Amino acid sequence: MASLMENLIEVLDLESQEYENLLELSMKKTPVIVAGELEELAKITDEEQIVVGKINRLEQKRQEVFIDIANVINKDVNSLMLIDLVEMLKSRPEEQQKLAIVHDRLSAAVHDVQRVNGQNRLLIQNALELVEFDMNLLQAMKSAPETANYNKGACNTGTQMGVDGSGFDAKQ
Repeated sequence: MASLMENLIEVLDLESQEYENLLELSMKKTPVIVAGELEELAKITDEEQIVVGKINRLEQKRQEVFIDIANVINKDVNSLMLIDLVEMLKSRPEEQQKLAIVHDRLSAAVHDVQRVNGQNRLLIQNALELVEFDMNLLQAMKSAPETANYNKGACNTGTQMGVDGSGFDAKQ
């Protein structure tokens, strides 16, 4: 059981380090989103994907260790929580403290990543709304009313007001 707890603490520590790396990347992304630097955003997103892959592998290891621990203590793995393990380790205060510290560190890192990603999502959403507004404005300019200009034969030669024909064409 002791080696299982050590494995769990080690995996959780590595997982919290990767979440902290992900947090750092997410924080680097915020000014890049504001500046609209798409190439830099793509680079950061690629780096994030690598870190997320590492987190997924560590999460799989954590689940395997958790299943082993649940089997040893004869508990249902689906109802066993990390905080329950911390409580069970009262007789071993050193392991209990290590597990509690890594649990708190991981929880804080995950919460911070969620918060920063929420802010980045709002920034991207606002940028997309601005682009949509600009597109609608350009399309509205193309459908501006015609002027009432007539030639000598009394034929309408009206042109659209405010449109010079050199605007952005979204269909191209």
